[in-house]
Amino acid sequence: MADRSFDVVSKVDRQEVDNALNQTAKEIAQRYDFRNVGASIAWSGESVVMKANSADRVTAIVDVFESKLFRRGVSLKALDLGDREPQPSGKEYQLGGALKEGLSSEDAKKITKLIRDEGPKGVKTQIQGDEVRVSSKSRDDLQAVISLLKKAEADDKIEAALQFTNRR
Repeated sequence: MADRSFDVVSKVDRQEVDNALNQTAKEIAQRYDFRNVGASIAWSGESVVMKANSADRVTAIVDVFESKLFRRGVSLKALDLGDREPQPSGKEYQLGGALKEGLSSEDAKKITKLIRDEGPKGVKTQIQGDEVRVSSKSRDDLQAVISLLKKAEADDKIEAALQFTNRR
């Protein structure tokens, strides 16, 4: 029997993030508590920049944006806001956040170590750039690995938003 395999990747649907950003901008424009505070959210290259005249308003923009991302099925682990503290910039505060795509080498090593230690025997892993290929002769073993990785992601053992693609 041939080996079956799948890839563990960390990708972000850019269109869903863009939709969440547009919804957040609309809500900021309509909500009373954001009036006359210069609140805005926009793309700045590959990152998202949130601005307002107080640090509390910037934090409120982050909360609205994260709720929109969550509703659209985008993992909050994909948004890297750094220390989450708005920085003063002239008369306003701003906070930038980048989108994390691809598995870092540390995350890939954690995934392979987790599968080796806690996964079924006979499952092979291979790091290929920013993704991990998992292969086995048994489809049931691969499903056990997927459930193991989903549980590890939910328990915050892995700091990346995982997707499972290229199932064969």
